[in-house]
Parts: sequence; C-alpha cells; structure tokens
Amino acid sequence: MNGKRKVELFSVGCPACREAEGLVRRMSCPSCEVQVLDMKDHTVASRARELGIRSVPSVVVDGKVADCCAGRGPDEATLRAAGIGKPIS
Repeated sequence: MNGKRKVELFSVGCPACREAEGLVRRMSCPSCEVQVLDMKDHTVASRARELGIRSVPSVVVDGKVADCCAGRGPDEATLRAAGIGKPIS
C-alpha cells in the first residue's frame, strides 16, 4: 500500500457534481488522493458501470462505492409505481 486513500469522484461537471467535489476536497486529508473522473469519457463511464454506479455525482473510496452513493438512479419498477406508463383515466 502506498499510504494514500484513493478517492474517485464520478462527475459530469454539473452544479451538483461541483458541489460534491468541493465537499470531498474540503474533507480530504494528506492521506487522500482525490481524482475527479469525467463520465463523458467512455472509459470512465465503462468503469462506473462495472462498479454499479447509476447516478452522479458518485464517490468511490479505495475501489468501493460509498454507501451514500450506492443503489441510486432510476429503475423501471419504481418509475412504474410512480405512474409512468399508466394512462390517466
């Protein structure tokens, strides 16, 4: 181990992503190596899919998606329960 914690922020550069970047950078210590990864890059997007990232901003610490960022994003069952795809009668 190199003595550094690898912190990756998956971002598209939107205001919410920039806010998350500010938070991560403010929280970081000398043991943290922060990388901001652009989801518009196909390689980054592919890695995000492998990690199960479904929305941005998302933070990964030492290869593990942070609990606050896991399991988010739209899914069909939830959207259908909200009424999408059902005619209003």
